[in-house]
This record gives sequence, C-alpha cells and structure tokens, in this order.
Amino acid sequence: MKTRFLYKGDTKDDQSTAYIVKKLERLEKLVEETALFEIELSEEKDNTFRVEVMVSVEGELFRAEETTASIEGSIDWVVDELEGQITKTHSRVRDLNLRDERSVKKKLVVDEAARF
Repeated sequence: MKTRFLYKGDTKDDQSTAYIVKKLERLEKLVEETALFEIELSEEKDNTFRVEVMVSVEGELFRAEETTASIEGSIDWVVDELEGQITKTHSRVRDLNLRDERSVKKKLVVDEAARF
C-alpha cells in the first residue's frame, strides 16, 4: 500500500496521521498491494475539517470526501463509504463472472453417444 498525504493549512499532526493510517488498514485488506491511497486534509474557515481519500487500483478509482468538526469523524465516514464502494465493485465483478460461466454451460452441447 502506497500512501500520499496532502495537507492544506495547519492540519499536519502525527497523532491524526497515525489514526488515518490505522483506519486505512481496513481498506488495505480489500485491495491489492499495488493500490495507491491519496489523502487530502484541509481545515476550512469555519473550523471544520475536510478529508478526501482516493484509492487507485488497477484502472479503478474510488473516491470519498467528508467535512465535519473533527478529522477522526471525517475519516471514519470516508473509510465506511470507500469500503462500501469497493465491496460493491467486487461483488459486481464476481456476479458478472458467474453469469458468464452459467451462459457457457447452457451453450455447451454434449453428444448423447459420448462416454465419460
């Protein structure tokens, strides 16, 4: 897992960075090792924090952002959203593969005289 952080404003904090890396480990289990995580943290004028996370995996791009009063709340929501996006994509691909296998079985014609 490769991670790239982009801090805007005065948001750089070792404690919050460690918290973000810990939360992203949940997503790391769902994607390949070649995935690139880009995390953008910024503090808005009204003292709220905006967190945007983009996950690039072999041609797929998953993205979520949230603005709340705390960085922890934002990252929790973003990780939940990304987890849903990734699992939905995985299940869609799995279902398409199963449909393809079923259609091949239907098209397969076996001669009655064949011996197995």
